[in-house]
Parts: sequence; structure tokens; C-alpha cells
Amino acid sequence: MRIAIANDTVMAREALRRAVLSSPDHEVVWMAADGAEAIARAREEPPDVILMDLIMPRVDGVEATRRIMGESPCAILVVTASVSGNLSRVYQAMGYGALDAIDTPRLGPRGELSGAAMLLNKIQVIGRLIGRPDRPAGERDRATPAPLPPVADELDPMIVIGASTGGPQALAEILARLPAGLEAAIIVVQHVDAAFAPGLGQWLSEQARRPILMIEEGHRPTAGEILLAVTDDHLILDHDRRLRYSPEPASACYRPSVDVFFQSVARNWPRSGVATLLTGMFHDGAQGMLALHRRGWHTIAQDETSSVVWGMPRAAIELGAADEVLHLDHIAEAITRSLRSSNLAGPRAGRTLAEEASCTRASD
Repeated sequence: MRIAIANDTVMAREALRRAVLSSPDHEVVWMAADGAEAIARAREEPPDVILMDLIMPRVDGVEATRRIMGESPCAILVVTASVSGNLSRVYQAMGYGALDAIDTPRLGPRGELSGAAMLLNKIQVIGRLIGRPDRPAGERDRATPAPLPPVADELDPMIVIGASTGGPQALAEILARLPAGLEAAIIVVQHVDAAFAPGLGQWLSEQARRPILMIEEGHRPTAGEILLAVTDDHLILDHDRRLRYSPEPASACYRPSVDVFFQSVARNWPRSGVATLLTGMFHDGAQGMLALHRRGWHTIAQDETSSVVWGMPRAAIELGAADEVLHLDHIAEAITRSLRSSNLAGPRAGRTLAEEASCTRASD
């Protein structure tokens, strides 16, 4: 892969250069000493991945990420001296399109390099995302899903949201605009490394001024909660309507996968709700949103103009899975309106596919 490095420290640039070149699969195409130079070089010679520092003179890594994703988008990995010490900036950069974050590898007094293996692993994951994306979860089996289990009790409405590149900022805006006391469980799946998920939850809580709960194994969604997936495993809703984490499908490089979660909800939550797919690369979530759409859920995709990367929403739209395509500014209002409308209690809510087919035949 063609790797670029943006860092104002000579020692850090050298550590990153050595780490990248320790793999025969990578080359360093350019190095920039600040964000302004990185913006210009990315425009002139776009790499596959930019290793972006956060604290730099003239233009910092957050603003450089914003500018690059707007002018000459490419994959950006935040590589900074201390991710834990710069969480606010990390999530701002992710809101503008950075894919992940990691501490900078270090050169020891004798030239020994530490942290290179973890960096190369991150680059490898990004390489799969941008070069060899897996098929969407569920694409291998497009057969009609199994009927829903019967409704054993009264279930609260549910709002499910999937996001990836640029998602943190979009999530913060939507959650801040949703009315307090909304009688629904809100479950968020954001592509993020498990190491940063708790920090993301804290950051979202601060930005949205709403408590965000980390999902624990076996938790049952309840109205009024905002829940966030926090492991590298996939989030699923099981047949007992409890939230679980699963390593399968192991082949899905989007982790946690929006498709895997949405499809488990389509199988196991008989009541309709609202599903939203936000900014992100490629197609994760499109098939899952289609499954929910077919179950009678109201589905919303973020539009191109307000998306950092219009991949996931576009894929859902192309499948015919989105009832509405909206600017980020209007999504919270649409979620609230849809949740409170009578449509969610309409004729398809809670029916099995066999019952739907019976109704369709009767009306023919």
C-alpha cells in the first residue's frame, strides 16, 4: 500500500517510516511536517492511507483531516503520541472521516522500534476495507429470513443507528436533537476499535448532553436508554431479545458489523421501529436495513451532501431499503415523527412473513 506520513516531529516521522517499511507490502510515498503540507501533498499525490498526527503547527490533524476528506478523500489513520490523552481531538478527527487511531511507535535509545506490529495490524485492517471489502453480511444467503417469533409480551419501540466514517459527529448531532423522554430504546453500532469505544461513549455523552450506556452482555433494551456497542465482536439481538456479542461471522472486516446487528433485530424483534444508516465507507448496513424495511420498519439514510463518505447510505438507497433520504439536520426530527406516528403500529408490525403473504394473497 502507498502510505503517507504527517507528523511535525522528526523522530516520530522516522519511527513511522521504519514501521511502514518493515513490511514489504508498503511504501512511503511522502512525509509532511504539518497539516497544511499534508493537505497540499494529498491533493497532488493521493496515497492509500495517511498516518495523521493530531498536534501540529499551522494546521493540526483535526483540521487537516476535515480538509483532506472534503478535497481529496482517502483513508486516514490518526497516529499520535497519546490517544488516551487526546480523546476529544481523536473523536473530532473521526467525526471528519478518520477511520481509527493508535499511539505512535517509538524509537529507543539504541534505535529499537516498539509499537510497529500494532500499527501494521491497523494498516492491514484498513487495507482490507479500502481494497478487498468483504461481501455484506447476508449477501451469501438472500433467501427470505425465518418468520419472527410470536409476540410474547409488550415490547418498547426501538431505534437502531449504524455509522462508520464520520459517524461520531453525526451521532452526536442526532442524539442531541432527539427529545428527552422518547419512549424507545436507542441502539448505536459505530465502527470503532474496542479500545476507543468507551471513550467514544463518554465523548458522545458530553457532546449530546445525554447519558450513553455501554452495552453489556445479556442486556435487554429498555425504553429511554441510549446504548452503544463496545467490543470488536459483532452485536446481535438473540431470540430472547437480549443483546449479545459474537465473533461470527469472522469474515466480516467491518466490526462491529451494522448488517449483522440489523439482521438479528429483523429476526428477533417483532415490533417495528426506526432504522437509520449514517455516513460511512462501502456497504455495511445496506442488507440489514433492507431486512428491517421488509419487516415494516421506517428506514432513513443520510444524504450525500451531509455525509463525510456517502458509501453505506448510498448502498442502502440503491437496494431500495430507505424510506427517506435526509440531510443530517433533519434526521432526528424524522426519527421522532416516525416513532410517534401510527405507522409503526400498522398492519405489518409484529407479523410473520407467512402472515404478510396471506394478507397479500387475500388482497389480490
